[in-house]
This record gives sequence, C-alpha cells and structure tokens, in this order.
Amino acid sequence: MVISSVSLNSVKAYNGVASKPEVQAKPKIQTAQNNVKAFGQYSSYLAGINKLALSFKGNLDANPAKKLFWVLTGRNAIYEDNYTKDHYFNGGNTGWKKWVEAPAYELLNRTPEQAIQSLCTITKPENSYPQIPDYIKTPNYGDNWGRKANYIEINPRTIANHKGDRVNGGLLESIKLLPAIPPSGKNFANCVVLSQLYPVIWGESYTGDGTSLYTMNLNAGISRNVASESLERDGVRMSDEELVKSFNDLSHMRGLKTGFRMLLSEGQMWVNGEGFNWDNPKHEEAFIESCVNGVNLGFDAIYMDSAKHIDGYDQEHYFGVGRLPSYSQMQRINYEIRNRTGRSDISIVGEKCDLHPRYQEMGYTAGTDRGIPDEKGAVLNESRNQKHNMNYAAGPEVSNDNDCGYYTFDERITRLTNCLFGHESMETKLPTYMQMTDLFPLTPYTSSHGEMLESRSKSADGSPESHIYNVFDTSETARWFQHRVNQKFLDAIYL
Repeated sequence: MVISSVSLNSVKAYNGVASKPEVQAKPKIQTAQNNVKAFGQYSSYLAGINKLALSFKGNLDANPAKKLFWVLTGRNAIYEDNYTKDHYFNGGNTGWKKWVEAPAYELLNRTPEQAIQSLCTITKPENSYPQIPDYIKTPNYGDNWGRKANYIEINPRTIANHKGDRVNGGLLESIKLLPAIPPSGKNFANCVVLSQLYPVIWGESYTGDGTSLYTMNLNAGISRNVASESLERDGVRMSDEELVKSFNDLSHMRGLKTGFRMLLSEGQMWVNGEGFNWDNPKHEEAFIESCVNGVNLGFDAIYMDSAKHIDGYDQEHYFGVGRLPSYSQMQRINYEIRNRTGRSDISIVGEKCDLHPRYQEMGYTAGTDRGIPDEKGAVLNESRNQKHNMNYAAGPEVSNDNDCGYYTFDERITRLTNCLFGHESMETKLPTYMQMTDLFPLTPYTSSHGEMLESRSKSADGSPESHIYNVFDTSETARWFQHRVNQKFLDAIYL
C-alpha cells in the first residue's frame, strides 16, 4: 500500500513542541596534556621518515587507520594518553576491560589525534607501546553474536562539525566517542550503529528544514555529513571509504561490533537521481550493493528501518512513505548480502520485528521493541519464551530513534537494567537496542527523534564547540546518570 498522502517532511513526525533553549557560547574546557608535546620539535623530521615507512596504496588502503593517523599527525609513533588514564571509569579497576568516563562535550572537544591515541592507550598490550595493529579483525563472538547483542545507535550528524549552515566530519567525531563506549562483555557484543552512512535526498551537508535522515540517496557515495573535508598530507589523501573503514577498524580494535541504518520505504529513497521503485530490478540491485558495500567497509550489522511491515504485515501501524519490499524480495536481499560478502556472521536487525517466524525466514537476526523494559519480569518471560531459538530473537529497547525525550534518567536506568539483566543465563539474553542519549544524555531541548528529523546548529556564536556544548546535557545530574550507566555495563560485562 502506497501512502502517497504523507509528505517526507512529516515522516515519523512528533507533535510536541519544546520551548527554545537558552544556548551558551563554547566552553573553555581544560583537558590533560599528553606526551605528544614532548616530541613536538621532531614533528617535521618524523613526518618525512614515516611517509617513507608507510606504504599507501590509494583508495581503500590495507590499514586505513594507520594512514588516517599519519595524515592527521605526520607520524606513525603513538604515545600514551594521560587524559585517558586520568578518566578511566572506576579508576581503571574494571579488570581487563577499560573505558573512559567523561561527558560527551569534553570528549568531542579533543582532537582526532588524541582520540586515536586514547583508543591505543586503552588497548595497549602489556609491557608494550600503544599502537594501531597491522591487521585488525572484527571481534569473534560467533556467527550468531547479533542474536543477543546490545545495539547502541550513534547519530554522527548530531555530533558532526556544525559551522554556519554546513555540516561535515561526523565520522571523526564518532571516533572521539569510542573511548567512552562500554566494551563488549565476556559473553555478549556491544555494537555501535551509525544512524547515517549514505546521503540524504535534500539538504545534504547543510542545516535547515527538509534534512531528514529518514531519506536516503543511493549510488551517491558516502554522506558529506559524516565524511571530512581535506584529509590530506603531502599529496596523500584519505578517501571517504578509507575513513569509514578507519572508524570500523578502530571500533573493532576496542572489541566493539559496528553497524549502519538502512531505509526500506521506497518513497523515502532515490537511486541515480530518480525515485526508488521496488519493482525495478536495477533499484533492488542498487539497494543490495549499498548493503554489501557497507559490509565490505567493515560493518558487522545492518539495521533495517520499518522491517516489521514488509509485505504489508501490520500495515495499519506503518507510517513510512511508499511500499516496502515483498517477503521474497527481503529473503533474496538478506541472502545476497551474506553471500556476496562471504560473511555468515552479519547481523541483520529489523525495526520492531516480533516473534512471527517470517522474520527469521527472511534472514533477520534480531527484532527490536519486544517486551516491556520497565518490568524485569516481562523481559525475563520474553527471554524464557525465546530460549529455544539461538538464531533469532526479538528484544527490548531502552529507547529508539522515535524517542522525543519520553523518559527520565531514573526510567532510563530501570529500562537499561532490565534489558541487560532480564535473563536467567547469558545464553538466553535477548538483543537490546538503545540510543546515544542513553549513554550521553542530550539536552532536554532536543531529542533522538528531533536530531533524526532535521539538522540544526545549536551554536550560540557560530562555533562547532558551542554546538556540541549545547546539544548535550551538561548538568551534574547527567554526569551522575552516565556513571550509573557505566556501572550497569560493568556489572554485566563479566557475566
């Protein structure tokens, strides 16, 4: 059924109106100095040596994370980051799993160089120097890891470089948050899902109306919202694809899985400059190739928006624009993604997919928004009811992309606790889904859904730093909340 009466600007719209916040100018943030300054006098010398030492092979280099660090700094020597050591959650007394506890605006005001050195400090082998390994592979949790993973969606456009009416650099900013993402556990993976990988149809790399992330332009490269301008040194340039691969490699180095969001509603997509049509074999192929390309760049999971309603299922609750693929098309698409990438471990997550066998038969790994996360008993019952199936499960959410700030901090803590611990054993843990704001609280004047619908600078003085300061909650209560969230993850990690 084609919902032609709905405009794209109203896709998943929210009727509530928040009062305009009192925005603040950029803060003066003091961060601990790292050891790099001690070597500043050698920077030019090192840049020349390291360019010769590293072999850059052009598009999609074999180790783009090393290439990124060289392009950013002119060197490949990595130094331990004292800021990281000073900000370890629980003082670093977390066993062999370590991560940083710091507010998002502070992390995002660090440089990409500092962020990469932070990641290398966290993952430094014993009695060794911090380094980016020569070969980085995705952490191995088996082929069915996605059936009980925790999916954490990060909106790179929200934290991107907002300057004037332009937006870019969301991937580098996402790398800055990686040191503070709780690590995967002993028996489960944490997976960072990016809200955007491919361009939107309107307003790409600009702020303003009509810039909804509920649109997608295929065969148009990587989104300018997430890519960075001028990543080049001495004629050596980072391609957009290498930057994406760097994000994935650095995430994998930390033991995290990664994923990206894809839309399914044909009225919300373009391909080669024309409206998408599921009856057009070339358009279907473009969709499959976009998924395959993402996996080949290192992603481990794909989140499919509106997947519950494929083939007209539960159509009365479908609010997308245009038709969805048929049952057989979705079977073919998910099969082709795994077949062409040669990866049987890809997790394909369907929005609001429930316990109907059709979802597993179509090739899905997990469904979202199943159960009542406010009640531990309800999540526990879902876990018991689904324990017979180790290939597919539908699990609860702390919050999703439609969240308009519905929950208090206490409610989010309760929901997170029940999502993480609503099971009798780790073997029967359900998949869970959550948003950036469930780890790094957004200001009360914006929300996950608001940030999906449009791109707006929150800056008071036009600076990117002021935007970051005003998009996140900077209160002491938010710091308390972040500490509680980290404690919940720590309690779950060694189960």
